[in-house]
Amino acid sequence: MTEDRDDVPLPGKPVRGSSSGRPIMAALNLLSRRWVLRILWELRAGPRGFRELRALCDAMSPDTLSTRLRELRVAGLVTQHDNAAWQLTDLGVSLGPAMKALDTWSQQWAGSLRPPQNPTSSNT
Repeated sequence: MTEDRDDVPLPGKPVRGSSSGRPIMAALNLLSRRWVLRILWELRAGPRGFRELRALCDAMSPDTLSTRLRELRVAGLVTQHDNAAWQLTDLGVSLGPAMKALDTWSQQWAGSLRPPQNPTSSNT
């Protein structure tokens, strides 16, 4: 069975925001799809079955999870084992440092938005 690649953003073909299909634009298009980053994040710890992955992703709809896993497989970021577990490919794993950097940045961002802590004032 060949998988339909027409609707999956891939380098070298036109994608939203780039008629030339520049690799960065294809990557941004793929990674910005709903749930994609969450799926990749949950697979970083190792293989997961469909139900386990769905539960980790706040019980997203099975159709959505199936669609996103298909897109990620076509893009070469995930693979499915004979036991039906999903896992990151080497290419998917190589995205990990960028995702970790984004996680670190997001923690800094969150901290910068917290109101400053006021020392307790004492009326002595």
